[in-house]
Amino acid sequence: MPSYLTPGVYVEEVASSSATLSAGATAVAAFVGFTAKAPTDDPSDPDGLKPRMVTNWTQFETLYGGFVEGAMLPLSVYGYFNNGGSMAYIVRIQNTTPSEDSGQLALTSGDRSLGPAVEFTTVGAGSNVTVDVSPEPEAADAEDDAPPTFEVVVSDSAGEPETYSGVTLGGISATLNGTSTKVTVETKIDVDQLTADLQTLPTGSFAIQPAPAIPIEVAGKAFNGSESARTGISGLTIADDVTMVMVPDLITAATKEDGSVDLAMWKSVQLALINHCEGQANRMAVLDAPPGMSPQQIKEWRSDTAMYDSAYAALYYPWIEVDNPAGTNGNTSINVPPSGHLAGVWARTDETRGVWKAPANEIVRGALNVATDITKAEQGMLNPIGINCIRPFGTQGIRVWGARTLSSNTDWTYINVRRLFNMIETSIMNGTQYAVFEPNDQKLWEGLKRTVGSFLRGLWRDGALFGASADQAFFVKCDAETNPPDSIDQGKVIVEVGIAPVKPAEFVIFRVAQLKDESA
Repeated sequence: MPSYLTPGVYVEEVASSSATLSAGATAVAAFVGFTAKAPTDDPSDPDGLKPRMVTNWTQFETLYGGFVEGAMLPLSVYGYFNNGGSMAYIVRIQNTTPSEDSGQLALTSGDRSLGPAVEFTTVGAGSNVTVDVSPEPEAADAEDDAPPTFEVVVSDSAGEPETYSGVTLGGISATLNGTSTKVTVETKIDVDQLTADLQTLPTGSFAIQPAPAIPIEVAGKAFNGSESARTGISGLTIADDVTMVMVPDLITAATKEDGSVDLAMWKSVQLALINHCEGQANRMAVLDAPPGMSPQQIKEWRSDTAMYDSAYAALYYPWIEVDNPAGTNGNTSINVPPSGHLAGVWARTDETRGVWKAPANEIVRGALNVATDITKAEQGMLNPIGINCIRPFGTQGIRVWGARTLSSNTDWTYINVRRLFNMIETSIMNGTQYAVFEPNDQKLWEGLKRTVGSFLRGLWRDGALFGASADQAFFVKCDAETNPPDSIDQGKVIVEVGIAPVKPAEFVIFRVAQLKDESA
């Protein structure tokens, strides 16, 4: 206590008698798959395989490149942000190895119609080789027909830059070849046919693109990864805030040479993803159904082959058709796994309605069509076994028309119920850390009750909990009954919490009867 010696008014700040809980982020996605390139800005992760957070598409492009053939992850990430997502971890799986071939760079002369004038080729594979070209001032005693000269600087990440002055278009090969340890140069045109004013090189900084990487076969265990190495699905253990995980490039790795899908790998990787989510207990696996299956076939696969039973997983069918930015030869659209787009729908629903609202009856932005058109009767056999369908509804757009988990436990039938509990449990765990090592007495018990009770009362007022009153919606118990002497001696304080979550109106039924006129 401070001592007061001078008369006057003093103000003292005192700690609140109870802490305040706040709900954490509920829509943090994680994508595991292939990318166009690897981020190179982290020396501890030269291959760019560790989880990295991105918050928009531009940031993703900067770190991982854009759309590329043979990779579904960029399309899924784009669909995620387009549908309302705002935070995503990217876990790159290595599916290529650097080529030992040389990289090449072609530059034109002043007469561009002649095509490439000179071609730079790296010595070996090269390492981030860059060619900088800048014009030099014209010498005072230069002849009128003398070609312009340039300074050429060749640099890489392995050593000191090489600087060449007084370089001309006609003499660049002779100047650099035999001297440079980084590049060789070949002149591709007859320079003597050009007038002096056209014997120029473009100015600027030009990166020599390496030879295309060599694809390598990716086994299912590569997706599983390693927790200690921070790779694959297991590497996401360090990302405590992740709430939904997708593996859109499972199709890329599981497609055989004959075009068929390795369903054994499909199941193995998805089981690893489900096990990860169950182990973390704060996130859900957003699963893609195998492509090319009819409703009957997907029913049989779900029931007889996959046989998943988990409240921490949701399955979507069918695939969706979207624009193909990387398409060639008229391939303007492509069928993609829907998980990334649906994760965006989850995020959008969380933002506009709350995590307790089922992420269904929502438009899938960017979807041009569905791979398989499903009838009401066909969905009638898929919905009960937890296959969430995506269906076109004419002028109402293409909508997700299911909100079930893959659990056989009716307490966890709906996605929003599982995610609401995940959010509440995480919020309580993070918001009550202050209680650790506090005196285990009635004061602590009452403080925990107030903290948790106030948080749940706020959720009830927001519509997350079912009940006409707070007492009907939840209870919090922490007293001598939940904390007997034996429990206290073991260093435990036990708080019992019960909540009544709201569940979606999956079947809206109107009973209509004919009203007879009995006045006659």
